[in-house]
Amino acid sequence: MTQRFLPVAAASLVLAAGLGAAPAHAARDYVWAAGSSTVFPFATRVSEQFARKTGMKAPKIESLGTGGGIKLFCSGVGDGFPDIATASRQMKRSEFDACAAKGVKDIIELKIGFDGIVVALDKDGPDYVFSTNALYLGLASKVLRYGKYDPN
Repeated sequence: MTQRFLPVAAASLVLAAGLGAAPAHAARDYVWAAGSSTVFPFATRVSEQFARKTGMKAPKIESLGTGGGIKLFCSGVGDGFPDIATASRQMKRSEFDACAAKGVKDIIELKIGFDGIVVALDKDGPDYVFSTNALYLGLASKVLRYGKYDPN
């Protein structure tokens, strides 16, 4: 049985394409990835580099959102369905069960990278002193207030 891939982050397409450079289905001459709009710009660049370096056809990359990509990925097996679902989160149990119900098995999760946060200011705006501690506190699920940890 052909293995299918469910990468969780951007760089995963590199690994998936490297592991299975030949398409999963003989009716297609390319690898097809669909999913996360966050991962889309990076996956597109990886697809272009893959084609340039290997001489093979560039993988088809679609931006449907993580849930949309997983839904399409889990809809069935064959050349009418993506080989890879790019995702910015783990697959939910309900999504995994939906895959199994449609015969999509041997799913491999490849966790490759993590999203980043960029703090940017308008070049014409006022200067803003932003500490890494303030960023940490802004993202923490709990913060210390009056001697105890409270939800942020």
